[in-house]
Amino acid sequence: MTTIHVLGTGCKKCATLRENVETALKQTGMDAEVKKVEDINEIVKFGVMTTPALVVDGEVKFLGKVASPDEIAAVIRP
Repeated sequence: MTTIHVLGTGCKKCATLRENVETALKQTGMDAEVKKVEDINEIVKFGVMTTPALVVDGEVKFLGKVASPDEIAAVIRP
């Protein structure tokens, strides 16, 4: 199963990114484990210094932007 981490400290952009992930999953019909990471120490462990960020199966896909559902769908499809 795909694991998606939404990294951010709880700001509006981070919440929007999380919503966009859920929308992308519905669009693609994929099932994934979605985790929200708000702890700055945990975020840094991903090598991320700018949020929001999106990590798919351990790989940073988007950094410092709110990716659209279509952009997310393109990177989560197998």
